[in-house]
Amino acid sequence: MGMDRVALTDELSFSRLVYGMWRLTDDDDTSPAHVQAKIEACLAQGITTIDQADIYGGYTAEAVFGAALKAAPGLRDRIEIVTKCDIVAPMGRHAAARVKHYDTSAPHIAASLDQSLEDMGTDHVDLLLIHRQDPLMDHRETGAALDRAVASGKARAVGVSNFMPWDFDLLQSAMETKLVTNQIEISLACHAPFTDGQIAHLQRLGLPPMAWSPLGGGALMSGENVALDGELKRVAEAHGVDIAAVAVAWLLRHPSGILPVLGTNNLGRMGRIAEALDVEMDRQTWFALYTAALGHEVP
Repeated sequence: MGMDRVALTDELSFSRLVYGMWRLTDDDDTSPAHVQAKIEACLAQGITTIDQADIYGGYTAEAVFGAALKAAPGLRDRIEIVTKCDIVAPMGRHAAARVKHYDTSAPHIAASLDQSLEDMGTDHVDLLLIHRQDPLMDHRETGAALDRAVASGKARAVGVSNFMPWDFDLLQSAMETKLVTNQIEISLACHAPFTDGQIAHLQRLGLPPMAWSPLGGGALMSGENVALDGELKRVAEAHGVDIAAVAVAWLLRHPSGILPVLGTNNLGRMGRIAEALDVEMDRQTWFALYTAALGHEVP
């Protein structure tokens, strides 16, 4: 099945939809064979980009993923891997930490990337992101560390996650390498990035935003917002898809080229992720959903 690709650099492109592994270790079955089945379900739909982070699964998800890649060596060449670093939580390898904090120091970034590569059994990631904006970030030190990650070949590209535009620009000002994305929370349940400057900033730079929790952490599936639930169901029925596909299509409709990051452990649901690409959404349908999400008509 073909799927549009989005270029992040001249040499790197991602699938229009991304599979997120933040819940990977929540599954009852974390065997290499089952994880491989998830990757194959993605590949069958043209989803080649896999989103990871060092902290997922309490610093265990990368190794679970890596076990599947090691068991099926051909898989690595068919996918792009995104990972993240800088969150230090008192668990797993960081159990000795006194307090949850962020670490954007050069030694931490280098050590975290090396550990991620070891856990996933690969010599490079396709994209390394700073996971959270660090109030103590020395932009020159962090920028140089990211430049070195690319120069070493350990990361093909670098970016950030959960950064405000001014934090993004500060870090970029100290770098030779171009930051290629900002992964932020965007959904019908979290639509502030459309008006607070986050998406406009990336759109001006010509960079595709990555959207985590594109289904609002399940909030959009709960039916709590009766008006929104009604609009989602109306569009879903018209296209013969489920409401999750409509919620994702709402993001895809935006001209900034949003890359939704979808995470589910259900193989049946995984097989239907790409249905979002089949939903054609005109301007008024987009605004009908937006109006329902806001709870009032636009000004």
